[in-house]
Amino acid sequence: MAAALHFLLLLLLHCGSFLLILSKHAEDTATDRPTGESHAPSPAAGRVFPAGRSNTTEVPSSGFTTKSTDKPSKITTADKHETEDAGKTKERVTKKDEEKEEEGPLELERRSSRSVKLAKKPNKILKKPQLIPKKKPTVVKKSQPHVKHRSGKPAEAVPQCPPLGLESLKVKDNQLRASSYRRRGLGPHRGRLNIQSGIEDGDIYDGGWCAQVRDQNQWLEVDARRLTRFTGVILQGRASIWSWNLVHTYKVQFSNDTLLWRPSLNGTKEAVFIGNQNLETPVLALFNTSTVARYIRINPQSWYQNGTLGHICLRAEVLGCTVPDPNNIYPWQTAPAEPRDKLDFRHHNYKEMRKLMKSVTEACPNITRMYSIGKSYTGLKLYAMEISDNPGKHELGEPEFRYVAGMHGNEVLGRELVLNLMQFMCQEYKRGDQRIVRLIQDTRIHLLPSMNPDGYEMAFKKGSELSGWSLGRYSYEGIDMNHNFADLNSGMWNAIEVETDRSKLINHYFPMPEMYTSEEAFVASETRAVIDWMQNIPFVLSANLHGGELVVTYPYDMTKDWAPQEHTPTADESFFRWLATAYASTNQVMSNPDRRPCHNKDFRRTNNIINGADWHNVPGSMNDFSYLHTNCFAVTVELSCDKFPHVSELPVEWTNNKESLLVFMEQVHRGIKGVVRDRETEAGIADAIIKVDDIDHHIRSVSDGDYWRLLNPGDYRVTVSAEGYFPSSRSCQVMYDFYPTICDFNLTKIPRQRLIDILAKGGKLPVDLQLRLRQLRLRKLRVTTKAINQRRSSAAKLGRRV
Repeated sequence: MAAALHFLLLLLLHCGSFLLILSKHAEDTATDRPTGESHAPSPAAGRVFPAGRSNTTEVPSSGFTTKSTDKPSKITTADKHETEDAGKTKERVTKKDEEKEEEGPLELERRSSRSVKLAKKPNKILKKPQLIPKKKPTVVKKSQPHVKHRSGKPAEAVPQCPPLGLESLKVKDNQLRASSYRRRGLGPHRGRLNIQSGIEDGDIYDGGWCAQVRDQNQWLEVDARRLTRFTGVILQGRASIWSWNLVHTYKVQFSNDTLLWRPSLNGTKEAVFIGNQNLETPVLALFNTSTVARYIRINPQSWYQNGTLGHICLRAEVLGCTVPDPNNIYPWQTAPAEPRDKLDFRHHNYKEMRKLMKSVTEACPNITRMYSIGKSYTGLKLYAMEISDNPGKHELGEPEFRYVAGMHGNEVLGRELVLNLMQFMCQEYKRGDQRIVRLIQDTRIHLLPSMNPDGYEMAFKKGSELSGWSLGRYSYEGIDMNHNFADLNSGMWNAIEVETDRSKLINHYFPMPEMYTSEEAFVASETRAVIDWMQNIPFVLSANLHGGELVVTYPYDMTKDWAPQEHTPTADESFFRWLATAYASTNQVMSNPDRRPCHNKDFRRTNNIINGADWHNVPGSMNDFSYLHTNCFAVTVELSCDKFPHVSELPVEWTNNKESLLVFMEQVHRGIKGVVRDRETEAGIADAIIKVDDIDHHIRSVSDGDYWRLLNPGDYRVTVSAEGYFPSSRSCQVMYDFYPTICDFNLTKIPRQRLIDILAKGGKLPVDLQLRLRQLRLRKLRVTTKAINQRRSSAAKLGRRV
């Protein structure tokens, strides 16, 4: 009996220890799990498209796949403190680096006091809108649980698949079907996220798919063409300025053969997902369990109903990862080719952009220089990169080129392409690519990746698919910077109408209106910074990178008499068409004759180029301002149908645009260039006017006397004039070669100007000038004497008659 009691006592002790261990393990697991994380998937589990980031996992640049470790490492308290100290040290180093950064190019040291005052304004407001959160040591604590995961397989709800490609047009029209549709312009091919409608209802370019029948049996179907793991759907209302149509709730079904359909479940019941409350805001719904299938259907259940006007309309995007085909023994033959260039293909927020630009300057310090041209409204610096064989200095005869991206903060592809271009040119220069070496040696290149960093940060927080069509487009103050430059067109056209003598009309270097230059004018601080940049650096050629379409537009962007659209050419129409064609014809997507129009206009009919005013009226554009206020020729490049492409699309977009970016830069060397000098002193003459016969637009020489005049191949008669000098003319022939034709001019001072210069220096007149002045006095005396004698003779004759 005693032995039996002893055995029971030992058994109870072992059971208690086992239960204690289990409870301790449960506590550890609960501690390891991040706050708010649960095994049940939820649509609100963090931002789904924060441009390559996630709240719970570290997402690589290729997509949303979760990064996990098979062998967890132990993190001790000492390691934690070391990590925190390292983070603080890194912050201090970063602040020191920021202090050492150059505030701008050497030319910008001559800024006016007005510009300096405006640059100081945002510092007072920076404390209120803090778009970029400061780094805190607690971030290290947040990442600890992921190191301690015991399993290499992530939970079901964590991995997020990229968009299937309805918005980016990767999904073709024949992959979309619908139960019914009201008319061709509202067919299933229009049910794409962020697609834009035409101006009038009833055209073939409406803003979404609309079912003809209004019941719960309607559906929009997407054929992925191969087995795909579907993880979610993004929904949007119909894009229309006349109608209000959107879906409030919907169901989703899957199939492999379009005959047998199985619903998306929420436990044991068919899941009903929440749709939209307005037309534009994209709403994401993640499936509780991802489903592998080929086809997916969106089945609206409730929608906005306004009597007989409540139609079922939607725009959508589907999230899905392609499943490897087990029957394909050669998968690399069907996989998309990876780009040869090893670049940082991901979306960069403000801090990441600055870090990348610094890494480029460190990799190529001899040809690059990073500087700031000013600040945004919230105090973010407008960083630019200079690429040249002699950074920081304007070289005689070397043209200045610029790319400006991110004027609209949510049009992000230009930003990433410019950052890729920096890395590419640095790598290829070091590798010895002769094309890149020649371009850098003969050109001073300026790259501004983000003109509107405040707007970008707003769009970046939402992510590539959830930012919508307009979030982040405007500045923090709500200003559209593409309409924010001074309107010089109206003043020019008014002067042409009033003045009858065309010789008195000016056609270049139009001054800005006095009202525009006042501090009270509603002008964005970013716009003022770019204008100062233009005024201090003699840019010759520029492109303004946008997104949302596939077309290259050229000036004028503003129509006469404020017409909605009208072809409004400049005096350099033929060369602007050359520039636009140079980019469009070398772009792999624009030059594809079988491509689908993006939204509501087919630019293939005009070879993917168009006069800006012929598309839509844009008063106060950067292109018109550059052409009328400076020597610079500027165009706008609409890079893609998708304003904010998913991170997985960036390598393809770089491949599509790389050649175009390089070819367009090379056009800065087309035409004529030269130096205007004083014949006696051989010093450069600034502000000399260069006129080309039959082209009613002049340019001016810069401070060293050098000039660049972009022209198509041909023979031209060029005349140069300057104040205090006799004009000079000569013929210049432009060839098809890469290098421009050299046309130098030596001007002779008029005697009056020579006399003024000599007397101002306190010198004695030379013998030839003394003889010249004596001859002029004698000539003037003869003319005066002759006139007096004629008056006396006339008076004498009149006296005799009387």
